Amino acid sequence: MKRVVLGISGGVDSSVAAYMLKQQGYDVLGVFMKNWSEEDENGVCTAKKDFEDVRAVCEKLDIPYFDVNFEKEYEERVFNYFLDELSKGRTPNPDIMCNNEIKFKAFLEFALDVKADYMATGHFAQVEHHDDTSILKKGVDKNKDQSYFLSGLTSNQLEKALFPLGKMTKPEVRELAHSLGLVNADKKDSTGICFIGEKDFNEFLSNYLPNKPGSIKDIVTGKELGTHNGLMYYTIGQRKGLGIGGNGINEPWFVVDKDVQSRTLWVVQGKEHPERYAYALLTETSHWINKPPELPMVCTAKFRYRQADRKVTVYPYDGEQLLVVFDKPETGITPGQAVVFYDGEICLGNGIIHESVKDQEFIEKHIPQSTQK
Repeated sequence: MKRVVLGISGGVDSSVAAYMLKQQGYDVLGVFMKNWSEEDENGVCTAKKDFEDVRAVCEKLDIPYFDVNFEKEYEERVFNYFLDELSKGRTPNPDIMCNNEIKFKAFLEFALDVKADYMATGHFAQVEHHDDTSILKKGVDKNKDQSYFLSGLTSNQLEKALFPLGKMTKPEVRELAHSLGLVNADKKDSTGICFIGEKDFNEFLSNYLPNKPGSIKDIVTGKELGTHNGLMYYTIGQRKGLGIGGNGINEPWFVVDKDVQSRTLWVVQGKEHPERYAYALLTETSHWINKPPELPMVCTAKFRYRQADRKVTVYPYDGEQLLVVFDKPETGITPGQAVVFYDGEICLGNGIIHESVKDQEFIEKHIPQSTQK
């Protein structure tokens, strides 16, 4: 019987994953990864409550369990990265980094140390194991597909991975949890960033990064419209919480750029304003799960989680950078976030966004003439 170490969080997804693995004949060991243990606004340590749910589920399913502390690794590899990126005026994705550095590195190393054949999680994604490679695919439930967050993994990491929920939908997971009588069948899904939880985002960050006030300015006119407490509290495409008036026009304002040096938050008014749109993006790096594809390549991409796939053409740029040209202009291209590439249902890899490209002459200059439309 093959042994599987399952990362079990206390949520309904990983709990049902435990049941599915046991039904498939695996020797399942549930492991609660303790990555962050700060109390919430009510003085309750959510990690303790989650572990109580883990205990109840594992005893119900007759699965051995224990907890492993990865707080040090999480702080060094994920949280410090998160703060560093924010201090540079960027919007990082700590969930991708957590999968890269904690779940599929530190936790995978732990699983192999205890002689497990596989490690598993409750992600809504699929993995296909072949003789010489492993392929990451989207989950069947398009509303919950989490391949975006797994796009930084390698074929070697996926070789030891199982995703029992890949062919299930979220309603099916809830229904099965109810039929099994699991204590967390109706437990609310965790949202946002795990170390912030339900706390106020701005208040949390102010405990770790100093406020650096600056001006909010109209990128078209240069007029100062207000002030902000720190660029770290804003992201490209944001429209809520800007605290500036309508300027006599019944149109919302949107964040379109951030200048860290001058501490300026640049905004523009109007959902369809041309300043909101980009024609391409540049990545800082490129990461491919399997063999790097031949470029240029036409594929689809997501620039943020749960976005519908967009058709793009990917060109080599400078070293490991990529120039990703959109089939249609896009808004909300955010430095620090990941652009994730797909060939149909297969997740190919990702790149961390460096900047949006709004200059079409730049694009024409940097793509081969033979491939231009």
